[in-house]
Amino acid sequence: MTIVTNITIALVAALHFSFLVLEMFLWHRPVGLKVFNQSLEQARSTKVLAANMGLYNGFLAAGLIWGLSLGNSGLGVLTFFLCCVLIAGLFGAFTASRKILYVQAMPAAVGLVLLWLQ
Repeated sequence: MTIVTNITIALVAALHFSFLVLEMFLWHRPVGLKVFNQSLEQARSTKVLAANMGLYNGFLAAGLIWGLSLGNSGLGVLTFFLCCVLIAGLFGAFTASRKILYVQAMPAAVGLVLLWLQ
């Protein structure tokens, strides 16, 4: 795999790790309230749900790191996890916020294209 592809996929993994941190640990803190544009009351009532979402984002990040660690043998693993990220991003863009299309789905799509153009 090329360095550009690896860096792109690593950035997608880092993005999902940051989602884990935001959703599991900072959801009800000032930064989480600002990022997700919610009140403290809303955050408190959805804290368990957010932690669950954060855990899933952590699994996506772990899968991408695992795929990268396999080198050229990780093509299938990377394809699977990037597709998961892309589908989750598309679903989120259509059901929650169009912003998710650009923050989550687009980077995964770029990673997939780079991965399969090699």
